[in-house]
Amino acid sequence: MLAVPGLMLSAQGEAVKWYSIEEAVAMAKTSPRPIFVDAYTDWCGWCKKLDKDTFSNPVIAEILNNKYYAVKFDAEGKEPVTFQGRKFVNDGTMGRTHQLAYALLQGNLGYPTVVFLTANSELITPVSGYKTPAQIEPMLHYFAGTSWQKQSYEDFLKTFKGKAQ
Repeated sequence: MLAVPGLMLSAQGEAVKWYSIEEAVAMAKTSPRPIFVDAYTDWCGWCKKLDKDTFSNPVIAEILNNKYYAVKFDAEGKEPVTFQGRKFVNDGTMGRTHQLAYALLQGNLGYPTVVFLTANSELITPVSGYKTPAQIEPMLHYFAGTSWQKQSYEDFLKTFKGKAQ
């Protein structure tokens, strides 16, 4: 994997374009797409494995780049973040956890956790734990459109045919 700021390149050259939460929200206002947030920590081994094995997969990178605004969010980061008109900080009152991570993960602080948001920045759901490309691909398709509003995930999976290995 090649290290390029803002990009995670796979051996095949596919790259996930990562944005800050503020950038993603602003882009979704002008060109609506759902927002995908990868909440990670620097010490999390499964987070690193998710980067290496899942986000570097060309099928996953293509879906994230074309159907979402993908956000990489350090759940223990120190930078203040304005989201939905509110300023979130990491001032030590929640241990090492950033207030926005706590809000997006609904207090369930396990890493990695990916969070699906609507184009209007409304929380759809957090999904915790490491996911292989084949496990995350159907989720990405399910939440990218309106399937999640029309049918259960279990019913969606019955007809889903994925490409990721």
